[in-house]
Amino acid sequence: MAQRIDYQQQAPELFKKLVAISMQTAQGGVGATIGHLAEIRASQLNGCAFCVDMHVKQALIHGERPLRIHHLTVWRESPLFSDRERAALAWTEALTQLPPHGVSDDLYAQVREQFSEKELTELTYTVMAINAWNRISVAFTSVPGSADKAYGLDKAGLA
Repeated sequence: MAQRIDYQQQAPELFKKLVAISMQTAQGGVGATIGHLAEIRASQLNGCAFCVDMHVKQALIHGERPLRIHHLTVWRESPLFSDRERAALAWTEALTQLPPHGVSDDLYAQVREQFSEKELTELTYTVMAINAWNRISVAFTSVPGSADKAYGLDKAGLA
């Protein structure tokens, strides 16, 4: 696999703006753990190997348990996630694979039980940002692991 276009070089100002959004969402009130889970799950759904690779490594570096990462594809059946994390994962899936008639009132109510309006807005921006990254990485076939050293992901020990 080879990257088709170096989108960072071709549109550096847009790249910087998307990085800024991602950095801002990482500092939000939903917390790093939920942010990592949402980023990995959206990337799995979108088939973005580069982003799955990157966010798994980030999660491990920040202390996420490997078994929970393995369970993300079956989170509904797994006992390893809290109600708050389950709500975040359901929200992530709904926004990543938008249903024909939008997000249901039932899902919205479930998520609002776990998140304040501000937190839910920040989680939504996290999902929006990772979906943007997924789309550009899939379109231009970003190579998994190719940015590990630049982003400090070699510290995960998963080369």
